[in-house]
Amino acid sequence: MLQIKDLHVIYKTDQETVMAVNGISLDLSPRETLGLVGETGAGKTTTALSILKLLPDKIGLVKKGEIIFNGENLLDMKDTDMRSIRGRKISMIFQDPMSSLNPIMTVGDQIEEVIESHKSDTMTKADVDNKVDEMFHLVGIPAKRKNEYPHQFSGGMKQRVVIAMALSCDPELLIADEPTTALDVTIQAQVLMMMNELKEKLNTSMILISHDLGVIAQTCDKVAIMYAGEIIESGTIEDIYTGDRHHPYTVGLFGSIPKLDEETDRLSPIDGMMPDPTNLPEGCKFHPRCPNCMEVCRTRQPEYYVKNTHGIKCFLFEREE
Repeated sequence: MLQIKDLHVIYKTDQETVMAVNGISLDLSPRETLGLVGETGAGKTTTALSILKLLPDKIGLVKKGEIIFNGENLLDMKDTDMRSIRGRKISMIFQDPMSSLNPIMTVGDQIEEVIESHKSDTMTKADVDNKVDEMFHLVGIPAKRKNEYPHQFSGGMKQRVVIAMALSCDPELLIADEPTTALDVTIQAQVLMMMNELKEKLNTSMILISHDLGVIAQTCDKVAIMYAGEIIESGTIEDIYTGDRHHPYTVGLFGSIPKLDEETDRLSPIDGMMPDPTNLPEGCKFHPRCPNCMEVCRTRQPEYYVKNTHGIKCFLFEREE
């Protein structure tokens, strides 16, 4: 369904150039869920915005690569053609539900607007009203609340409205950018369960962006771990969560998770910070923070070593002759 090939994205201003995405490649099959994991600044959201061609005008630039959706390169499409893709075939749940809704429109009108924008030629006004009621029912909100405004909803309910809006045109692909970050853990679990149920019911593929490895484990079929605009490890859930070979960064991410079965007062954080994207280090981008750093890591980019479904970008995993 979706193939991203050697994608490079920059943000360019008069003062500096931010190297946001540096040659990532991904693929997604129908009804599959892919988790994109990494620290803030890894390039996850930029990747998502690139798929929908929503990068900031004049600043965000795709320097190289292809994004193939159902056989067509989205990067070659004109804006008028992309409008028929956004919302109808590919939808996105943005990061903050608190700021994703228009405060002066009722929530029902906002969902109705999405449906009318894409399906006004095939649906009557009564059909649209019924579809709005159906979407409220799907996400567990009484349809009678469709005439209320966003400020009358809690954070979790707003997120449900945003999900209803994203799914209202039955898209083939749903991109969820940290959809549960602003929610407490109880509401987070409810929203994730609901998203899984809707994905199965509507046969929708999904890209789930998160920094929470627990959320990814519950939701995804395969995982891609990003660092400094690169994918440094990818594989199935089993490869990442139960395999015995991992990138040092992945090991660090798992080391930062509290373990209930171990008596310890401290976590094991990854030393240092994500590198400055305007001045990325030579060689492996992770080498300044890597406990296994070798001399070659400082000067050369590692290849991406793949074994079956598991890929790792690290000199520790040189291909065997």
